[in-house]
Amino acid sequence: MPDLDHSLAEHLRARRPSFSFEFFPPKDDEGEEILWRTISELEPLDPTFVSVTYGAGGTSQERTVRVTARIAQQTGMRAIGHLTLVAQSKGEIESVLKQYAAAGIDHMLALRGDPKGGPRAAWETHPDGMNYAIDLVELAGDLGGFCVGVAAFPEGHPDAESIEADAEVLVAKARAGAEYAITQLFFRSSDYFALVDRVRALDCDIPIIPGIMPILNFKQVARMAELSGAEIPREVLDQIEPIADDKDAVRAKGIELATQLCRDLLAGGAPGLHFITLNRSKATREIFETLRAEGLV
Repeated sequence: MPDLDHSLAEHLRARRPSFSFEFFPPKDDEGEEILWRTISELEPLDPTFVSVTYGAGGTSQERTVRVTARIAQQTGMRAIGHLTLVAQSKGEIESVLKQYAAAGIDHMLALRGDPKGGPRAAWETHPDGMNYAIDLVELAGDLGGFCVGVAAFPEGHPDAESIEADAEVLVAKARAGAEYAITQLFFRSSDYFALVDRVRALDCDIPIIPGIMPILNFKQVARMAELSGAEIPREVLDQIEPIADDKDAVRAKGIELATQLCRDLLAGGAPGLHFITLNRSKATREIFETLRAEGLV
């Protein structure tokens, strides 16, 4: 079981490998049933933590908080609550932090979040809100009691002036109190390690956990990559495009590529792996079981 007596940051700094799963808040009761089935299938793997994302504009706020609280209270897993700034006042954001604390959730991921119009839309400031993730890091620090994480972008945030400037933003969040980071999806280990190198060159040792999303549905992942500013590399496209019309073949190849990416990341010293599950467990379990059989997790 995960060591809940110590924070995730302490776990990572002790150089113990971490592996974790990310869920999104379901839109309806049927989706919630699927999510809880997935959670029950993944809990026996004893993840270091699991997290639940937060919908744009607070659209899933109630379900996010409720699902995260239920994980914390009814399972043996460490639950991390996401929180964004989109379309919320500072008071509303502070209220969610207090709800997390009341539910026994002492880890959170501080995100600016995507605008209501999507990741590429212009940011709209709430009249009584905040503009940057660093503001949320500082607010959580002021309230106290949280181990705070932030997002990282191996290929740079879409709004960043450069990948160097993006690394400086991550370092600023660490200096404001963030204790770990989780990356956006990516497909080349070299992009991850280049980000780590940029951050270390700025004299910052924040642990950076790579986010893993296998290509199971090519159109879906391509769309998510486009919106997030991630690139599906030519060497990956060359293997996926010829079989794009064969769902089973795409799934098998996607799992193969993701498994090799995980091997490369762990071999290069990544502190763990964070699987973006899309609320389904089968592919994640397949990758995990292969890595475990190889003695990597």
